[in-house]
Amino acid sequence: MNYQETLDYLFYALPMFQRVGASAFKKDLHNTIELCNHLGNPERKFKSIHIAGTNGKGSTSHTLAAVLQSAGYKTGLYTSPHLKSFTERIRIDGKEISEDAVVQFVAENKEFLDELKPSFFEMTVGMAFWYFVREKVDIAVIEVGMGGKFDSTNLVTPELCIITNIGWDHMQFLGNTLPLIAGEKAGIIKHRVPVIISQTQEETSSVFKEKASEMQAPIVFADQVWKVKKDGSPDSHREKTEDGSNKNQEPRTQNQERSAIFQIEKEGSFQQIRFGLLGDYQRFNLPGILGGVSELRKQGWEISDESLATGLAEVTTLTGLKGRWQILAEKPLTICDTGHNEPGIKEILDQLKTYSFKELWMVIGMVQDKDISKILALLPKEANYIFCQAEIPRALAADQLAAKALEEGLKGRVIPNVSEAYNFARKNAGQDDLIFVGGSTFVVAEIEDL
Repeated sequence: MNYQETLDYLFYALPMFQRVGASAFKKDLHNTIELCNHLGNPERKFKSIHIAGTNGKGSTSHTLAAVLQSAGYKTGLYTSPHLKSFTERIRIDGKEISEDAVVQFVAENKEFLDELKPSFFEMTVGMAFWYFVREKVDIAVIEVGMGGKFDSTNLVTPELCIITNIGWDHMQFLGNTLPLIAGEKAGIIKHRVPVIISQTQEETSSVFKEKASEMQAPIVFADQVWKVKKDGSPDSHREKTEDGSNKNQEPRTQNQERSAIFQIEKEGSFQQIRFGLLGDYQRFNLPGILGGVSELRKQGWEISDESLATGLAEVTTLTGLKGRWQILAEKPLTICDTGHNEPGIKEILDQLKTYSFKELWMVIGMVQDKDISKILALLPKEANYIFCQAEIPRALAADQLAAKALEEGLKGRVIPNVSEAYNFARKNAGQDDLIFVGGSTFVVAEIEDL
């Protein structure tokens, strides 16, 4: 098979959660264990960092990979889902796996894959592990797909585990309380492997403490060591002043480097860091990132302050991360973000409030297998909505989304195609308006300008 035929096999012959939802989810590791056994157990042959959480695990994974890469280590990175190309899921030093390697993996193992019938995700995890061993990485950063305990990535025994935060998402699979969800995430904690908790949460802290104690794993609640707040950022051309009034700064052009400034306090000392991810919500991720670097240094990994600074400031360039508070265009200011659950959307809306604009345009699409009522209730009623749907079976039909939104007092236009919806907003918004595109990772993935 050529590359396109190989992709068709992967996307359509194997059940893919991102496309079809629940039917592709398996709450056991049988297939992944069998596949890894078939591949010669590559998960045992490279060092790794394992990262779980509801929100922030992608940003954390990319940033730690950028820091390690800046420190001179050959660094693998496995993340999901991809936005534009399948090969985004598997990278080494920011470079995506080659199409030839994807074809080779499937060609060499297709007979076994046909017999085992793994899910798409199980197969991609096996491919990532195989590739990292083949390319002899020094270390790989592995992002959990969903949950933790039964996630296919949970075959690694890492140098370090990080759990970013716990929020309401995938409750039909992980549980309908935060402690239950935390219990699934805590499943990545291994015997005597240090674990960093990025964000202390009253409802879930005891879950992590008990699991860490059971596994004799040293545990650090990083936000109790590193106090982080956003200090303002060069991209904030329409931010409010301290007295609450608005000011219009000179807009930065599309090709200018953008970064945010964060204030870090540790043990009474302060420092500023420049971070290449602009979302205010990164204040929740940075403690875990800094805690992870600190732990790696203790273990003997040589990471200079310069390497840390470079990895933080240049994370998007070094790893190709997209879709996290990404500015797509100016005049009108156009922003996208992949946040898609209740806590993620709340953070997005809070940050939108820091900008001044004449009108707000929201290009929104969602998936059908989640309770979106709480999210819709959060959205501003005065915005101009354009309801769309990603081209995946899981997508909630745009007209159905519009009907549900209308029940919450949200009015707008139905334009199912994401590109057409985005272009409509760009053509109709005024120069001093603001356009936001999101609601689903898969909507962001279909933005042409991404």
